[in-house]
Amino acid sequence: MKEEKTLLSAWLEAARPKTLPASFSPVLVGCALAYRDGMFRLVPAILCLLVALLAQIASNFANDYFDFKKGADKEDRLGPDRAVASGWITPKAMLKGTFVTLALACLCGCMLLFYAGWELIPVGLAIAICVLAYSAGPFPLAYNGLGDVCVLLFYGMIPVCFTYYVQALSFSLLSFLLSLALGLLSVNILIVNNYRDYEQDKAANKRTTIVLFGRNFGRVAYFINGVAALLIVMPLLLSSAWWIHFVFGAFAVLFISTWMELKLYRGRELNKTLAHTARNVFLFSLLLMVVLLY
Repeated sequence: MKEEKTLLSAWLEAARPKTLPASFSPVLVGCALAYRDGMFRLVPAILCLLVALLAQIASNFANDYFDFKKGADKEDRLGPDRAVASGWITPKAMLKGTFVTLALACLCGCMLLFYAGWELIPVGLAIAICVLAYSAGPFPLAYNGLGDVCVLLFYGMIPVCFTYYVQALSFSLLSFLLSLALGLLSVNILIVNNYRDYEQDKAANKRTTIVLFGRNFGRVAYFINGVAALLIVMPLLLSSAWWIHFVFGAFAVLFISTWMELKLYRGRELNKTLAHTARNVFLFSLLLMVVLLY
């Protein structure tokens, strides 16, 4: 029996607030780097944050709608309940909500043109297309093993690099490296999600990397992503205070503990691992901000 919800609480749950740190964390890191370099500008920083949050919410709405239409959300779903599949929101309303939220993200993106240049237009178009193409269209990316690439790009490399760019009007090697590290950790959120849903995704012909290569691959990939992220930022830590080394060491222990949950947990228990992985991404971004601003 699905839980009854008010319309407001249904929309709030459909936005998946627990996942939103994945979108604003890279923006915060890009802002911290711009501040360190003396290039921080408040208004474009806020606009970048709004674009990131609204684009992710639109993507979450789109996934809710299109996964329902494709039959991926069934009674045996292990993850949090979906709004359309649970009957809280009608498919028509969810589709409308997707386009309204995406339009607001595009509006905020257009306002960024006053601070940077027209070169942002292809980036904005790529974000808008990916929001829909992730789970919709003739070749949905999430159903064809490309979800991990999308997360790496749109929850790591693009938001960090372009948040920095709209303030500094240039790119930097450090912004690229930090974006790569944060993107790899964000991919782990998707890995846990797909690891949990292996049987259901396979039945729905949703060819995630876990369906294609197996759960053992997922565990290895999760570990490699985390280690690679820590190694990428290691040169930045070498000139930092000793206590920062200690804090990152504690984070490494926390990461290993979360990774071990993939062996220990099954089914709905993995929702805890999903939450812990999202928490780790946010903590990692906060630690990077401390290093950049200290």
